[in-house]
Amino acid sequence: MTDATAEPVHRTDPHDGKVHEKLNWLRAGVLGANDGIVSVAALVVGVAAATTDVAAILIAGVASVIAGAISMGLGEYVSVSSQRDTEHALIAKEKDELATMPEQELAELAEIYRAKGLTAETADLVARELTEHDALAAHLEAELHISEVDVVNPWHAAWASAASFLIGAVLPMLAILLPPPEWRIATTFVAVVIALAITGWLAAWIGGAPRMRAITRVVVGGALALAVTWAIGALLGGAV
Repeated sequence: MTDATAEPVHRTDPHDGKVHEKLNWLRAGVLGANDGIVSVAALVVGVAAATTDVAAILIAGVASVIAGAISMGLGEYVSVSSQRDTEHALIAKEKDELATMPEQELAELAEIYRAKGLTAETADLVARELTEHDALAAHLEAELHISEVDVVNPWHAAWASAASFLIGAVLPMLAILLPPPEWRIATTFVAVVIALAITGWLAAWIGGAPRMRAITRVVVGGALALAVTWAIGALLGGAV
């Protein structure tokens, strides 16, 4: 019996390589924006709690935005490059095994399909037909769950992450700089909570996860980060 009140879940065919790649970009973008919102907001709130000097807040904020975007882009590039190198190595290894031990590889492919529930005869037939059609693609999909034509691109991930960080960082910068001094911190808190709720919803929608759990997680975490940096800034500002 289904629950009529349950949240609808966004689903995408996981076997569609292009859709999978787009979802990875979207996830990287949402996470980058979320990081831009939280990290920059936490820094400028901490500085604003210590001083009302707009120049000091602006310098700290701009430095945080630039450093964060570079860090996100480089981190994503290094991470995805490592994944790409691993995928290329696995593809090369599979090519070598198919060239040097084709019968063993055919038996291995048939065993994979037998393990999935096919009869021995059917598994052997499927393995032979897939091997005749495209042996490498068949083994990469069945054994490694990767595709030779869909190897990850580190540059795409790096630019998506850096750009989304910059976009996310714009909100806390505007929220802390535009209002009068007495409203800066409160305005930033409200703006950040709303923005994090949106990014949490988007992340859940993309991944097909429960919405409220994701929203609560990012909002509570972001609010805690702002509260901690505000407290530190207030203490340091009062001590100076």
